[in-house]
Parts: sequence; C-alpha cells; structure tokens
Amino acid sequence: RPRRSSALSGDQRLPTPDMKIADGGRTDGAAPAGFSSGTATFPKTRAPRDRAVFGLLPLLAFLFLFLLVPALSVFQRALTDNDGRIGLKALRNAFAGQNFDAFRFSVRLSAQAAVVGVVFGALLAYAAVSLPRPKWLRSLVTSFSGVAANLGGIPLAFAFIAALGRQGLVTKILESAFGYKLYGGNFTLDSTWGLTTVYSYFNIPLMVLVTLPAIDGLKSSWREACANLGGTSLTYWRRIGLPVLAPSLLGGFLLLFANSFSAYATAAAISSKSLIVPLRIGFYLRGDVSANEDQLGFSLAAWMILIMIVCMGLYWILRKRAERWQR
Repeated sequence: RPRRSSALSGDQRLPTPDMKIADGGRTDGAAPAGFSSGTATFPKTRAPRDRAVFGLLPLLAFLFLFLLVPALSVFQRALTDNDGRIGLKALRNAFAGQNFDAFRFSVRLSAQAAVVGVVFGALLAYAAVSLPRPKWLRSLVTSFSGVAANLGGIPLAFAFIAALGRQGLVTKILESAFGYKLYGGNFTLDSTWGLTTVYSYFNIPLMVLVTLPAIDGLKSSWREACANLGGTSLTYWRRIGLPVLAPSLLGGFLLLFANSFSAYATAAAISSKSLIVPLRIGFYLRGDVSANEDQLGFSLAAWMILIMIVCMGLYWILRKRAERWQR
C-alpha cells in the first residue's frame, strides 16, 4: 500500500509565519483589503456613511428659532439703551432695589427646594431599587415620576390651593382632627416654605428619574467586598456609595435648582406679588413700568439666562462623570 503523505503540496500548503500573502496581507485570520485567493476576490469595503444626523435637523432648527434667536435678542435689548447706545447700565440696575430682593428670594427658594428634592428624591429612588417586592413598585414609581415631573402651572397651583389653602381640605382636616392650625404661624403658600412644598411635587419625581440609573450602578459585589474587609454599612456609604453617587446628586441639585429658578406659572397662580425673578420679568414685560424702564425686564432675563447656562453646563459635566459608573 502506498504511504499517505501528511504534507500538503502546491497551493494546498498552510501559511506559515514566514510566508507573505499577496497585497501585504496577514496570516492571523483577518482578510486584508483587496485580498484575492484563486477565483475568490474580497473587495475593499467601506463603512456606510452615517446619515442619522439628518434626523436632528428639525430639532436643531427648532432650537435655533425658539431658543438661540430669542436669547440673542434678549441680550441685544439688555445691552442697548433707548438711544441705541451699548452699555451695561441696565445690567447693573437689575441688581438694585426690588430686583435684588427678587434675586435673593429666588436663589434662596431654589436652593431650598433643590435640597428638599435631592434628599427625598434620592431616598425614594433607593427604596424603589433596593426593595425586591412587590415587583411592580419600581414601575409604579418611575411611571408616576415621569408624569409628576412634567406637571406644573395652573393645575398644580389649583391642586395645592384646594388642599393647603386657607380653606383647603387638608388645612381643615388638620385643624378639626388634630387641632393644628396650619396658618397659625407664618406659613403661607407664597412664602419660601410654601413654594418649596409646591415645587417639591415636581422636584422629587425629577430627582427620582435622575438618580435611578446611578443607584443601579452600585454593584452588590462592592458591598460584599467592603464587608469581607471588615467594613460596616457606614464605611460602605462613606467610602464607596456616596462617592459614586456624588456626581449624580450634585448634578441633580443643579438641575432642580434651575428647574425651581425658572418656574413661573405655578408661582404666578399662587401669588400676585413679584417675589421671584420670573414674576419680575413678567411685571416689566407687561408694561406696568415707568418710562424708559422696560429695558430692566430684558436685563433680568439676560441674567437669568446666564444663570441657567452655568447650571446646565455644570450639570452636563457632572452627568458625564456619573455615566462612568453606569456602563
């Protein structure tokens, strides 16, 4: 019987490291561009051009027409006096007198409402994630948060007036059942704590939506590793949990601050006094001013836009840092 040879001959030989494939190819299994073998030809392929960016054109056009152009118009009117000369007088006057009081009240109110929203929103989000049962709890929390975070204006103001107003249902229940007079002290719906209570209705759900992805990024293996090394629950939160959640919490604070600072319709329906900056802007733009003072409204709006840009810029930076733990 003829002996079978294990060696391959001719073009049946396997490539070796010292052999070269035509057109500068490799032997590591990857077919090079333009590689040809026998009658089979592998043409050089190119990645198709990504045309999904064209889907953003309507959004970009909308932002340009209804966000960028009005903002530029506001700054132009704020920097131009009635004689057509460019100056900073109106911008300086925006921080004087009642306008300065409105800025101070708005900053205090927005910071207080943001802190309340961050604390209760983060706790609610952690409870929805950590509780295994009932399984529908997280879906219920996220669904309600998505709806409540976008509720505001006249309907929200009416709901709180009907519940916590001087003749509201909850006010009467507290007085008749528990003997507690809600308006026995300094509490009013248009005060700092009153508006904070109202703003919490949409701030807390918004914080839940912001914090849920960050809490999902907390791995159970981190807690187990901390416990194996002798760490307590306090040690875990101080050295692992809170540092990981810190960018999301700080970003949520800035988002809630901007959300509260820019709220107009809810406060306008609750209070007739120009307590906050958006109400002062409406006061000037309605024409309830003396001659040559309408420029102050545009100056207040310009400062408000700058504050919002700073808050959203810092929120974007912190959001990018928080996404590292969510991958």
